[in-house]
Amino acid sequence: VSRYGGFKQMEGFGPNGETIIDYSIYDAIKAGFDNVVFVIRPDMEEAFREIFLGKYEDIEVEYCFQSVDMLPNWYELNPERTKPWGTGHALLVAKDKINEPFLVINGDDFYGRESFKIAADFLRKECTEDTYAIPAYRLENVLSDAGTVKRGVCTTKDGYLVRIDETFEVERDEEGNISGVTWDGKPMENLSDDTPISMNMFCLHPSAFKKFDRDFEKFLKENKDELKGEYLLPVELSELISRGEIKMKVLETPAQWFGVTYKEDADIVREKLKELVEKGEYPEKLWD
Repeated sequence: VSRYGGFKQMEGFGPNGETIIDYSIYDAIKAGFDNVVFVIRPDMEEAFREIFLGKYEDIEVEYCFQSVDMLPNWYELNPERTKPWGTGHALLVAKDKINEPFLVINGDDFYGRESFKIAADFLRKECTEDTYAIPAYRLENVLSDAGTVKRGVCTTKDGYLVRIDETFEVERDEEGNISGVTWDGKPMENLSDDTPISMNMFCLHPSAFKKFDRDFEKFLKENKDELKGEYLLPVELSELISRGEIKMKVLETPAQWFGVTYKEDADIVREKLKELVEKGEYPEKLWD
């Protein structure tokens, strides 16, 4: 919201006011998914119900809330803390609604149908209690024309993820070179068009929740005086891999990602969706 200036997850970008989430759900249904769980803030409930509930016929829709006070009973919340606890916490609040292998996505990213199909195939055939997966995008397919972006740069070995490094100020210069910096300001080297990138799309097993519960409590103990610290899913998954608790298969996807980080991205997204409709890849009106 801070960089974009509004609730981009609920804004209409398609020819008939479709949200980006609408396209993700449409692609998910085509790939065989039959249930979706939204994690929303309590203050978004009225708008969410108006826009999303009752819209979809071929998929079951549920939702739950993420608020800053949804914490273990032993934790004393600092009254000055207002920032949400991050993507790992968002997933934990949905754990009671998930009991089979599942896919995690952002609500403001267009992932492309190929990525949903690749993810669905893995979840059906290969996902186990200790084997998860990540659909990885080519870096050239996830840059923004509107400014620098933050991206999760993946280090891989033998087809499996080693770690995800949050990389900031990623952009392509006039000479075509791609650059970025690490969290502590060091240049990120060896970035190329085919560098694998995480866009917060993860194939997980319900067994993950016990690990997340345990590590979130550890996070709270270590960050009790931190007002802005976040328990982030990519960081947690990287740590689980480093400890040998899980492995994550890298699923290379050729899909073209786009999303709305900046206000300037909105017109770009609308134009790309219009082009996809004109090509016949999506109907002009997704839902009746």
